[in-house]
Amino acid sequence: MTKNFSRLTLATLLTIPAIVQAAPTRHVTIEQPWARETAEGQAAGGGFMTIVNTARQSDQLLSASAPVAREVQIHTMSMDGGVMRMRHLPEGVTVPAKGRLDLKPGGLHIMFIGLKEPLRRGTHVPVTLNFKNAGTMTVDFSVQPITAALPMGHGQ
Repeated sequence: MTKNFSRLTLATLLTIPAIVQAAPTRHVTIEQPWARETAEGQAAGGGFMTIVNTARQSDQLLSASAPVAREVQIHTMSMDGGVMRMRHLPEGVTVPAKGRLDLKPGGLHIMFIGLKEPLRRGTHVPVTLNFKNAGTMTVDFSVQPITAALPMGHGQ
């Protein structure tokens, strides 16, 4: 009995490091995830959030996906001579060590491309975020009015 117990204990102890290494570190949290409502037939929509990284090293948001869209891309928006320009960032965006990254209207954001249905005010959209170090997490984006510049409850 002692030999069997010792083998079982040893086998259990040998698997613990593998389990610990496989679990992603949750040093990244998401604050105030939201999206703007879209009109019937609109092909794309925007999503916004603040990503907080408490780790001593930077992380990277690599990609995202959502069941309401054919594709989700990470974009940047800038003004060039009075013309709004959006650019896909296929390599993702860096979240600074012990810092925050704001994805907001007029700047970095995620684009829901090929919407399968309109984003309706008052609903929630599950979005899966893929990070280089923090792994994968699914976050519910609250759909706000089309005129929203911030998520509801922040001066609106």
